[in-house]
Amino acid sequence: MRRYFSRWYFWATHSRLGPIVKAAKSLKSHIDNIVTYARHRITNALGESLNSKIEKVKRLACGYRNRDHYKTAIYFHCGGLDLYPRRKPAAFQVINA
Repeated sequence: MRRYFSRWYFWATHSRLGPIVKAAKSLKSHIDNIVTYARHRITNALGESLNSKIEKVKRLACGYRNRDHYKTAIYFHCGGLDLYPRRKPAAFQVINA
């Protein structure tokens, strides 16, 4: 993949087309990450999403009195809790006589 990229990069930088040269330089600066993704098909999108949610919790609260409240708010918003759990069907409920 790197061999192909280096040939393409040579062509792109010698093309005298401004946007192509700019794109080639941008891709060259990120080539290690591009090759890693092509090999492993893994990104850090999940971690970035979680960090974004945590920052949103922090921003909406305008500060917390202590770390425990902050940690609880993160668990609450990012934990995927169901605030309205389903009730068990009547067949599974214990009937007190």
